[in-house]
Amino acid sequence: MGTNVTEPTTDPNASERSKKGRWAQPRFRRAVIIGLVLLLAVIGGIWYYLHGRVTTDDAEIDGNITPIASKVYGSVSKVFVRRNQYVHAGQVLIKIDPRDYEARVAQARAALELAEAQARAAQVGVPLAQGTTHSAIEAARAEINAAKAEYDRARLAYTTASTAGLAYAEAQVNKNKAENARAQADWSRMKPLVAKAEISELQYDSYVAAAKSAASELKASEEQLAEAKHQVAIDRAAMVAAESQIGLAKAHLSEALANVHQVPMRRADAHSANANVAKAKANLQAAELELSYTTIVAPTDGVVTHKEVEPGQILEPGQEVFAIIPLNTVWVRANFKETQLGNVHPGQRAEIHVDMYGKSFPARVQSLSGATGARMSLLPPENATGNFVKVVQRIPVKIVFNPLPGGKYVLRPGMNVEATIFTR
Repeated sequence: MGTNVTEPTTDPNASERSKKGRWAQPRFRRAVIIGLVLLLAVIGGIWYYLHGRVTTDDAEIDGNITPIASKVYGSVSKVFVRRNQYVHAGQVLIKIDPRDYEARVAQARAALELAEAQARAAQVGVPLAQGTTHSAIEAARAEINAAKAEYDRARLAYTTASTAGLAYAEAQVNKNKAENARAQADWSRMKPLVAKAEISELQYDSYVAAAKSAASELKASEEQLAEAKHQVAIDRAAMVAAESQIGLAKAHLSEALANVHQVPMRRADAHSANANVAKAKANLQAAELELSYTTIVAPTDGVVTHKEVEPGQILEPGQEVFAIIPLNTVWVRANFKETQLGNVHPGQRAEIHVDMYGKSFPARVQSLSGATGARMSLLPPENATGNFVKVVQRIPVKIVFNPLPGGKYVLRPGMNVEATIFTR
């Protein structure tokens, strides 16, 4: 008895007919079309969302880090702040031993007082020199006039004595000589007559007296002549002396006129003294300024960071002791690719996602750097050797925050953030 086995029928078009049968179903076709539309809508929405913004995670919080350094050499006497302490502008941070600088201020003040005293003396010297010089000139001119007058008087006296006075004395001598000769002759003639008693004794005595009187007058006139000659010599010496006094007075006038140049010199001394006063004032101000540097104060509000100073430490000028970071003036430095910045410009809206808080904060673009980060690095790449490889560069963009909500969020320089700029 035989068994009948039925062979399966193989139809290669059965699967295709089955697919065509499903696509022929309206519900299936609607589901596929709706799915495709939704997929295109999602792709279009994603493209639209991403096309209007640029984002980078190569960004961090940045801020002004104010280094605090000593301006003078000295030993730290007191430190008034702790690490990570918040300080206010003008708050005293460090006190340096001020005794050396106080001594310099005292020296500068004493030097200023000395310079001021010298300046006052120099100022007084100017009118004094003017008055003294003027008086000396007038006195010399008066001396010349007096010497000339004395010379004129001496010359007149010499002329008078050497002419009229001497001639009169000589005439008197000649006259008295003649009278004496006549009187002596009369006396000689009368002597024999009185002996013969031809004349009386009384008459003879008159002749004797006349002879003696004539001799006396002759001697007196001779003495007057000698005195007149001596007076002529005296008057001539006086005239010569008066003439020399004129020369001496002229020399005094020349000296007084030469002293006129002392007045500009005194003025120059006064100007120099005033300059010394200004120099002393500047030195005092410099000393007081150095003294003020012994008290280091906070230039701004912020947090003390990287404190490296303790009491007793010796500080050098320019030595940094710590830094103050103002947390209320921070911004974002975002390094965008150069291909992302074609539509970015200052003033555009931005959003910063802070990893620390897991929140995003509103912000705006303030500025774009003038060069790429690689160009501004310490060792910029040199592509002139022929090994150039084109690499997309990054350009720093400065983004500033809008006022943070609630005032409870603190952003510190160096924190990682993600920056997004809305380009439309």
